[in-house]
Amino acid sequence: MDTFWFYVKFGFDHISDLAGYDHILFLVVLCAVYRIEQWRKILWLVTAFTLGHSITLFLVLTDILRIPSNVISVLIPMTILITAFSNVLGSQVSQLAAQSSMKRNYFMALFFGLIHGMDFSNSLRSLLMGSSNLLEPLFGFNIGIELGQLLIVLIITGLSFLFLNIIRVKHREWNLFISGAAAGMALISIAENL
Repeated sequence: MDTFWFYVKFGFDHISDLAGYDHILFLVVLCAVYRIEQWRKILWLVTAFTLGHSITLFLVLTDILRIPSNVISVLIPMTILITAFSNVLGSQVSQLAAQSSMKRNYFMALFFGLIHGMDFSNSLRSLLMGSSNLLEPLFGFNIGIELGQLLIVLIITGLSFLFLNIIRVKHREWNLFISGAAAGMALISIAENL
């Protein structure tokens, strides 16, 4: 059981490490369009993201999939940039289209989770070199990632509540500010990694 908790902690530390801010930035931009009252939708999005990177982790650790790290370092900020643009364009969507927009967001979170999982896999692969038991570490790592993401989302939605409900910033401006800042940071990261 010690092995399991080691990997839970490793996953939690990996996602919450400020040096690897790209995953945190993705979660920030993913949540930018939602209010705290929509916490169920946010949880489903984060879970879709976790499912995506869990699949990729499994595929990489079993040698079914291999992607060079220099490609991953460009793809991850691309996911942030695309999500930011989607947030800005999606803010113009009418209530009638909101349901299909939500389905698109779940699919994007799942798909982008596949990409972010490639980066997670590099960290996990180095620890598991030569290990025959992949299930326990993989499960523990994913639990840790999910717990870390939930903590980050709790902080993001708390800040959102503060700005939207107490300071009374308009939701549209909040979304544009967060999405615009994330897009700018993603563009810088893409340029650096190219």
